[in-house]
Amino acid sequence: MRYPQILAICLATLLSAPLVGQEIDPSLFSALTARNIGPAGMSGRITAIDGLTSDPNVLWVGAATGGLWKSMNGGTTWTPVFDEQRVSGIGAVAIDQNAPEVVWVGTGEGNPRNSAGVGAGLYKTMDGGATWQLLGFEQSERIHRIVLHPTDSNVAWIGVMGPAWSDGEERGVYKTTDSGKTWQQVLWVNERTGIADLIIDPSNPMKLFAAMWEFRREPWFFTSGGPGSGLYVSHDGGENWSRYREDDGMPAGELGRIGLAISPSEPSVVYALVEAERSALLRSDNGGASWQMVNDDPGVANRPFYYADIFVDPENELRVYNLNSRLWISEDGGRSFLQADVDVHSDFHAMWIDANDPRHILVGTDGGVWESLDKAETWRVFDNLPVGQFYHVSVDDAVPYNVYGGMQDNGSWRGPSDVWQVGGIRNYEWREIAFGDGFNSLLDPDDANLGYGMSQGGRLVRFDLRTGERKFVRPWAPEGTPLRFNWNAPLAFDPFASGTVYYGSQFVHKSENRGTTWQVVSPDLTTNDPSKQRQAQSGGLTIDASGAENHTTLTTIAPSPVERDLIWTGSDDGKVHLSRAAGGTWEDLTERIDDVPDAT
Repeated sequence: MRYPQILAICLATLLSAPLVGQEIDPSLFSALTARNIGPAGMSGRITAIDGLTSDPNVLWVGAATGGLWKSMNGGTTWTPVFDEQRVSGIGAVAIDQNAPEVVWVGTGEGNPRNSAGVGAGLYKTMDGGATWQLLGFEQSERIHRIVLHPTDSNVAWIGVMGPAWSDGEERGVYKTTDSGKTWQQVLWVNERTGIADLIIDPSNPMKLFAAMWEFRREPWFFTSGGPGSGLYVSHDGGENWSRYREDDGMPAGELGRIGLAISPSEPSVVYALVEAERSALLRSDNGGASWQMVNDDPGVANRPFYYADIFVDPENELRVYNLNSRLWISEDGGRSFLQADVDVHSDFHAMWIDANDPRHILVGTDGGVWESLDKAETWRVFDNLPVGQFYHVSVDDAVPYNVYGGMQDNGSWRGPSDVWQVGGIRNYEWREIAFGDGFNSLLDPDDANLGYGMSQGGRLVRFDLRTGERKFVRPWAPEGTPLRFNWNAPLAFDPFASGTVYYGSQFVHKSENRGTTWQVVSPDLTTNDPSKQRQAQSGGLTIDASGAENHTTLTTIAPSPVERDLIWTGSDDGKVHLSRAAGGTWEDLTERIDDVPDAT
């Protein structure tokens, strides 16, 4: 018997007739506490890093959906310090270098992919993370930057990106002069435009640069760029702002996301990585008075909606780090870049450089936090941060039972729920069973050594735990009809037929031999709306067709566990269908569901 079934029986007992209509006493479940079973070795997406300048052993790390972590010993051990708050998505973290126990945290990650972590405000701790105070911005969804005044701890600027899926008033740059008690919105463009980046001149805290970004995400499309995007400068602490124009050196036409960096050793040198019709890296050698294009190679702004961070070496204004799918380094002020020849997990989103020792660097990737002590020549991963982003989890019937699941950009894995040995579960006891962005991972109910893992684009793999074989078993398109698989496609077993598997695109695919061959057993069970099938053109100024915007797709296939041949399906555009003939015929039940919003 599966462990979830045991739990279901226990819950059914508690919810038996005498308790119907009554509230359940929460204390009945007080002994059910969560325990960490991992994994940490592959970690997960990191969005923010800050370190204490006077003691680089003090590190703070924010994860996309894994909360906030603190280390007092250079990453040897980590302590979660934000788990009691209402959200776990982190967008920005800033240590007050004048008072190290004071740390500001913005929630909601600032790389608005389809599965980004959402936030609910700005937080501050005065005691190193023991307690937290909410300072507002509950409707912001994404706070991407926090800039603290270098000498006056009462003054801070907050860069709010705002909602990705809707209009929003809480966007732009906000300033406080009383430690966060009150705020003034000092830069706002429109309801679709939020902050992309915000930096301060280290030699003149009255001077700030702000990159505003107009963007919008829809379930079936993403648009980066628009008239609201632009680069601004303030010379009076953010009270007034001037926008740079084409005459100042900005690219022609509409702009998109912009990343900014200023040289700590030579503040007159400022960089701007600008998404445009032809994206480019710009540099100013006169403190932003004018800008020159130094690099417009096609790869210099790689996938800008997801990567737009640049950094300058604290001692060398010509050494520039460009973070995108890989780490690129320039030694000539951005005119040319070389890929850092390192075996680091791809997708770079955060960086911290030790101001007193530029050889010491931390980066945050989709695979956790990595550290270099030799200016990015060699790296080690902190394999003790369990912040992997599971899309699904499932279990088997072993004793102790094993847990299976797929993680964002880290494949699909199998690990024990418990081990009968001193020291608990080790990272090495988690084994990869499939590759790619991992989604659902299920063990065959009739063969404990066979299972299925899946990744984006409907890629489906059958794995064999005995031999280690992984066989690609994704269904082929019927008669040349392009298949539309959801980013997180549905997979299910037939509970009455051994070896029978169902998989969903816009159709229901059925295999009676564990994926060796497939047949289509349904018509298109979505609206098949062409206006929501433009994923190949998604991205706005920069096309980004990763499959994340695939729409008019099935998201659920649910064979009945009590009635043979009965199958339910649901789609991302609001369709619900039922078959009572194992897919032979289908009935659209959508109109029978009351009080459901229009999917359009």
